[in-house]
Amino acid sequence: MKLNTNNNVYTICYAAVMVIIVAFLLAFVASALKETQDANVANDTKGQILTALGYDKAAIDVAAVFAGKVQDNVFENGELKSYEGNFNTTYGSLIKNGELHVFTATTANGEKAYVIPVVGRGLWGGLWGYIAVNETKDKVLGTYFYHESETAGLGARISEKWFQDQFIGKPIFGENGEVALTVVKAGAAQAENEVDGVTGATLTSNGVAAMVKDGLTAYKEFLAKSCGESAEEEPVAECDSIGNDAEVSVETDVEQ
Repeated sequence: MKLNTNNNVYTICYAAVMVIIVAFLLAFVASALKETQDANVANDTKGQILTALGYDKAAIDVAAVFAGKVQDNVFENGELKSYEGNFNTTYGSLIKNGELHVFTATTANGEKAYVIPVVGRGLWGGLWGYIAVNETKDKVLGTYFYHESETAGLGARISEKWFQDQFIGKPIFGENGEVALTVVKAGAAQAENEVDGVTGATLTSNGVAAMVKDGLTAYKEFLAKSCGESAEEEPVAECDSIGNDAEVSVETDVEQ
């Protein structure tokens, strides 16, 4: 019997079989590439952290420099402890659940530093970034910010170097001991802890301001502890060891 290819039943069955085959192939390819994709995402995240530390991620071996210059830690119960789990590429839910990651590191200029992840919300989607602070935890050494879907040429400019470099050298706390580092309207920055926002992107700039304030406030207990002191004025390990766990010699060609 000749198969009637013009029959509706044939068309439906053919389409269903093709959908199943294509879905199977896509699932197979996704599964086969997952390990590579995860490695690429992790490497990109490490590059973002290194950017906050002043490295040019395009000019270095990110994995090698990160391994040699950065140590992942968790701040809990008033102490900084080495993190032994898998490397994380997102930190929003971790911070919300009280798992505060702090990276001890050495900057491209050889300074000892701490890097703190921050997350927030822009006009159209999520924002995230990393803020490198100095050894005494009172000033910014560098930043990296990025976005999920901010407007090109406007809010998306928070990812540009000129915007991020404005934070360098800015004090974190005000006279009242609260986080005072913030982003204001473009051209309006006057106080030493204020940074100019992006022209025409007020809502995204406000989102960065909230992200910085909320992010650093979440780490206030860690930041407020002077080097060598805990909340009970007792010595703590992280001040003596900052950067020491990641002092493997790595030869790099870094453009600063």
